[in-house]
Amino acid sequence: MPAAIAEESPLGADLALLFQRHTADMHADTPPESIHMMDRGALAAPGIRFFVLRDGGAPLAMGAFKRIDAAHAEIKSMHVLAEARGRGLSKAMLDHLLAEAAAQGYARLSLETGVQPTFIAARALYARAGFVECPPFEGYHDDPNSVFMTKALG
Repeated sequence: MPAAIAEESPLGADLALLFQRHTADMHADTPPESIHMMDRGALAAPGIRFFVLRDGGAPLAMGAFKRIDAAHAEIKSMHVLAEARGRGLSKAMLDHLLAEAAAQGYARLSLETGVQPTFIAARALYARAGFVECPPFEGYHDDPNSVFMTKALG
């Protein structure tokens, strides 16, 4: 079975490792007050679409977007297991999120990520996809540990 991305519940039992690793990465070198990740329960809320990339049935990556308003959504919880990196899975997930957000009618997709060295690859991925730095949006504030990025869709 080739790698495939599908919408799923973030509460799936076999997603525990993805969430454990994502949480550990977010807490590795970011001060607690600058961590803006959502836990599994929060990602199961209305207005959030959550996707899992599986290869041979095994969950290797996840990503979500959260509705801000009718025209704007925010990427949340992008993560690829470390042992699956280097295979283009992050780009595949990001491309999927962009396509799904556009298909749902959003005109803009934004995100918050970290400034720490652990986020260099993520920031580069987003920049290659056309995201540009922007001011804080929807409930965020200036934070020396955060980078805000946005992309117009369509």
